[in-house]
Amino acid sequence: MDIGTHIYELRKKQNLSQEQLAEKVGVSRQTISKWELGETSPDIRQALTLSQIFCVSLDELTGNDTKEVIYEKISNTERLAGIVIKILKIFGLLILVSIAATIIGIIVFTGVRKETAIQHQLREIVITQSIGEEKYVITIGDDGSFEGNGLSPQMREDIIELIDFDDLDKTAENINKYFLKLQESLQKN
Repeated sequence: MDIGTHIYELRKKQNLSQEQLAEKVGVSRQTISKWELGETSPDIRQALTLSQIFCVSLDELTGNDTKEVIYEKISNTERLAGIVIKILKIFGLLILVSIAATIIGIIVFTGVRKETAIQHQLREIVITQSIGEEKYVITIGDDGSFEGNGLSPQMREDIIELIDFDDLDKTAENINKYFLKLQESLQKN
């Protein structure tokens, strides 16, 4: 926006006539009119007086407003800081998960199983089920082992509740019933 248009808008905001503004600046009404029409421009002293009357900086009066540049730089800095904070949060979370996994691994792998004099034959069942295109393979041993390939976290929880390591035949029956119910539920939907 040129200085003349800006003077006009600021004058209107202040509810000043051209005569009133001319009197405050110490020029004629015609001079104010020429400024607003863009035929002439105020000199530096007049521009300073105008900036004081309108309570704006010389930069703002002349359209050389640096506020936008400063706001943009601050905004960009804030965005960058936000990204850095998110990255640090993710990094911190990964470190915590790694530490927790390490501790759990140490506990699991250093747990000493007492060997008994009685040896028994390991029994294991393998259950294969399909729902639509998805195939699930579940392996359960009477030694407490469990493996479920393709299972969602919810399915894994549900199946773990069905396991009886002392009665693997009953466990297989319960798991097959579970998958049957899932298939029926999907067919209803």
